Amino acid sequence: MDQTPKPRSVLDSLGEEILRIITPVSICMLLVVILVSVLNNDSDSSGPSFTSIATYAYTENSSDSNWDKLKGALLNALVFVVVVTAVTFLLVLLFYFRCTKFLKYYMGFSSFLVLGFMGGEISLFLIGKFRVPIDCVTFGLNLFNFTVVGVLAVFMSKTAIIVTQGYLVVIGVFVAYWFTLLPEWTTWVLLVAMALYDLAAVLLPGGPLRLLVELAISRDEDIPALVYEARPVVNPDSVPRGAVVQRRVWRERRDNDFGSDENLDARSKLNSTVNSSLESSSGLERLGDENERNGVDVEDGQVSRADSELAAPLIQHRINVRMNLQEGGSSEDFALEGIGLGSSGAIKLGLGDFIFYSVLVARAAMYDFMTVYACYLAIIAGLGITLMLLAFYQKALPALPVSVLLGVLFYLLTRLLLETFVVQCSMNLLMF
Repeated sequence: MDQTPKPRSVLDSLGEEILRIITPVSICMLLVVILVSVLNNDSDSSGPSFTSIATYAYTENSSDSNWDKLKGALLNALVFVVVVTAVTFLLVLLFYFRCTKFLKYYMGFSSFLVLGFMGGEISLFLIGKFRVPIDCVTFGLNLFNFTVVGVLAVFMSKTAIIVTQGYLVVIGVFVAYWFTLLPEWTTWVLLVAMALYDLAAVLLPGGPLRLLVELAISRDEDIPALVYEARPVVNPDSVPRGAVVQRRVWRERRDNDFGSDENLDARSKLNSTVNSSLESSSGLERLGDENERNGVDVEDGQVSRADSELAAPLIQHRINVRMNLQEGGSSEDFALEGIGLGSSGAIKLGLGDFIFYSVLVARAAMYDFMTVYACYLAIIAGLGITLMLLAFYQKALPALPVSVLLGVLFYLLTRLLLETFVVQCSMNLLMF
């Protein structure tokens, strides 16, 4: 006798949800800290090692006073945020005029440059540091293969999700390492400025990221962006007996499966409920793309389950959608489990969040490892707080502000207070 399953609490799957996004973030931060520790040992962290838009307005010198460094860092951060805002609005404009293919190819080209040029340069640094015997032909072939496979895995083809996730983490590591070459004052001010920008761009009605997401939802289209996608948590209670869990991620639209008026009505109800919980590409997303919701297909049958429950554990939405997709043929029960379609949905975190988290921890590693531990714990705590706020307020929230502000605060407290206390205790044999 079938019994209606009891609805699960947010706490039942919260730990696993957080773990699936904390693990790649921690790996990215660890790799950047290792790179900084290995390659920047003998370098002066106070001066810039390269010229970029973040150092266009002011070049920091060790002879400058702290007040001059602060004013110059504020000016650099202002220029960087203005450029990022302008580029984001340009992205919105191109997406509005349906230049989706151009944006997709541009993002693929950008990934190619990051993996090929930045990754190649870092590889040369490591080869010179450890004196690895390798000829230029072998190095060039390996780098080319690594780059092409990465671009294909992220944008151009359907590959195993672990391969795509791995390449996204690698891209984040490469970009974050180059950000650590910025001057110290510029780096810290830039982190705070980007956290505030993320807050405004996602939450304000005229924010560029909010406009971009709302436009994508209204058109039922994907946004070409570098977004890390965690595997959703399967809720076994919502899977009917004898059903088959079909885990598939679709990147192409298949509108021929949604022809009836009943299905169109179900889709409209689903869209209206999901809109309140979708995140931008630079923040946390609890529900998947609308394309993937419309692109569900099963090879051997069709969905004939009368009442399928779509739920996101962190948001506590329970959507009962009647799905009767008639394709002709034998009927079989399937529990659709995928991005925004199954019993739990998936967390999405923009790659920019990976990068700035890693830059914060890597900059702390240039001073002392005690500050690294403090900043890491602060970032993870901020990420957990953001997820909890997402669960309680049930609205899109940016992922940078809480973690970055906590990380900067813990860095200052550790450097100015905790380190002094620990050093004095050690010198007086009160702590070993």
